[in-house]
Amino acid sequence: MFQTFRQSMSWLHTWFGLTLGYVLMVCFFFGALSVFDREIDRWALPDTRFPAQPAPSFDSVLKPIYAQLKPHPVDLAATQARVVGAIPDPNTLPMSSLYYYTTHRDPVLAIGAEFDIPNKPQDASDEHQHVHGWATLDPRTGSFLREGQLKLGSEFFYPMHYSLHLNWMNLGYWVVGLAALVMLAALVSGVVIHKKIFREFFTFRPWKRTQRSSLDLHNLSGVAGLPFHFFFAFTGLVIFASIYLPLAETLLKPLHKQHEVMEAAHTGLAHEPAGVAAPLASVDAMVAEAKRRWAARDMPGEVGYLYINHLGDKNGYVSIFRAGNDQVALVGQGVHFEASSGRVIREDPPPSAVMRVNEFLTGLHLQHFRHWLLRWLYVVGGLLGCVCIATGFIFFVEKRKAQHAKRGSMGSRVVDALAVAAVPGMVIAAVSMLVANRLLPGDMAGKGEWEQNAFWVAWALSFVHAALRNRAVAQAHISPAWREQCLALAALAIAAVGLNWFSTGDHLFKTVFTHTYWPVAGLDLALLAAAAIAGFAARQLAGYARRAAPATAHAPTLSDAEVQHG
Repeated sequence: MFQTFRQSMSWLHTWFGLTLGYVLMVCFFFGALSVFDREIDRWALPDTRFPAQPAPSFDSVLKPIYAQLKPHPVDLAATQARVVGAIPDPNTLPMSSLYYYTTHRDPVLAIGAEFDIPNKPQDASDEHQHVHGWATLDPRTGSFLREGQLKLGSEFFYPMHYSLHLNWMNLGYWVVGLAALVMLAALVSGVVIHKKIFREFFTFRPWKRTQRSSLDLHNLSGVAGLPFHFFFAFTGLVIFASIYLPLAETLLKPLHKQHEVMEAAHTGLAHEPAGVAAPLASVDAMVAEAKRRWAARDMPGEVGYLYINHLGDKNGYVSIFRAGNDQVALVGQGVHFEASSGRVIREDPPPSAVMRVNEFLTGLHLQHFRHWLLRWLYVVGGLLGCVCIATGFIFFVEKRKAQHAKRGSMGSRVVDALAVAAVPGMVIAAVSMLVANRLLPGDMAGKGEWEQNAFWVAWALSFVHAALRNRAVAQAHISPAWREQCLALAALAIAAVGLNWFSTGDHLFKTVFTHTYWPVAGLDLALLAAAAIAGFAARQLAGYARRAAPATAHAPTLSDAEVQHG
C-alpha cells in the first residue's frame, strides 16, 4: 500500500488525528479547565466566595445535619426503575452509611449518604440496593446550598473531559478511551514521521504562508508537549481500566466477591452488618486520634474524606483519610475505628511498590496536590495539545482546499466547519455557559439545566454558522467563520467579566487588591486574556484574508516529502 514505513505512519498520523482529533480537542481543553475546576465553581456560585474551610466538628455540627439529609429524588427515581415494588416513603428509609469530602481548595463541604431499601432487584445480579442522598453545605453555618445550582467547574467542565456527558452505557468513557489510544498511536507516528524533531522544537516561521506556519506550530506544540500528552493519554487509560476491562464485574465476579470477604476478615473492617444495634461513639475523638497518628508519622494534616459504614450497627466502622495535598501520590493514609467504641481497628500500612507506582501515576493525573506553579504548567500542557490539534486541522484544510476546489469536493469544507466548531466554537460554548450563569437569577428553579442548555445550543449554533459561512473554502480561500467566531468569543468573554461585576460587585480591582480572592480574579483575568487573544486572531485573520485572496489560486502546496522533513 505504501512504499515506505514512514509513508504509512504519515497516513496513520493524518487520518487518526482527523477522525478523533475533535474528541481530543474536547479532552485537552476541558482537561485544562479542570485544573481549576474548584475555582470556576467559586466564580459560578457567588454564595461560596469565601476562604477554604476545614471540616467542622462532626459531633456538634454535622451529626444533626445528616439527620436532615434525605434520599435525592433523582437517585430515588433511578433506583425505583431497578427494583420490584414501590420504594417506601423516603422519610422512613434507614441511613446505612455516610461520608463527607473536602479539599484545600474547597470552601464548601460535600456530604452524602446511603439509605437501605427492602425491595428486591429486578435483576438478580444487581446487588447494590441503596438509595443515595447528597448535598453541599456551608461549613461555617451548616446551612445547605440551594438545590438546582450547577458547579460549572467540578460538575460540568471536569466530567466533560473524560465522559463527554454521554452517560448512556458509559458511551462517553469508551469514546474518550478510544481517542486516548488513537492519540498514543498519533504521537508515536508523529515522532517517526519527523526525523529532525529537535530542530522543529525551535522552528516557527509565522511570516510564511498559512500552510507552512501552521505545520511549524503543529510540530513545535507537539514536540514541546510530547511527554505531557503521552503521559496523560496513558494514565487516563489506566485510571479507567476497570471500565474498559470490567473483569471484577464479569468473568471474575465470584472471585472478586470472595476476595472482598477475605479482605474484610484480614483488615477487620466488616463486610456485612451484624444486625445488632450499637451507638456511635465520638467521631471528633476519632478525628483527633487520626491526626495524632499522622503527626507521629511526620505527615500532619487535615481530614479530606470521612466514611462511616454500617451506621448504627455493631459491625460499624469509621474510616478517616488524610487530605494528601502535600504530595503528588494519591494516598489517604487511612485510619479505621470501631464505630461503637472509637477503638482503632487498623492503620493502613505503607503500600507495595506496585501500589506506589499506581498512586503516583493517578495522583499526577488528578493533581490534588497544593502546587500552583505545577497546576499552571498543566494548563499550559493542555492548551499546547489544543494548539497542536487545531493547527493540524488548519494544515489539513490548507494543504487540500485548492485541490478540492478544482475537483468540486466537499471534504475541505466539512473538515473546516468541524474545525471551527471544535476550536473557537467550543470556547464560545464554554464562555456562553458563564454568561448564562451570570444572567440567570441565582434562585431560579432548574438554573443548572438552563446553563447546560446554553452550552449545547451555543456549540450547535457555532457549527451551523461555520457550515453556512465556509463557501469561501470551496474557492480555496479561508472561511470568514474563523474571524467572526473569534470576534464573538472576544465579545462574550468581556461580557462575562462585566456581568460578574454588575451581578456580584466583585470587580477586578476588588478581587485583586482590596479584598483579594484569586479564584474569581483568576477566571476574570483568564477571560480577558482569551478576549485579547481572540481579538488579535480576528485582526490577523482579516489581514490574511485581504492579502491571500488574489494569490490563493497560485499558492503552492507542501509535498508529502516537505511535510515529513519539516
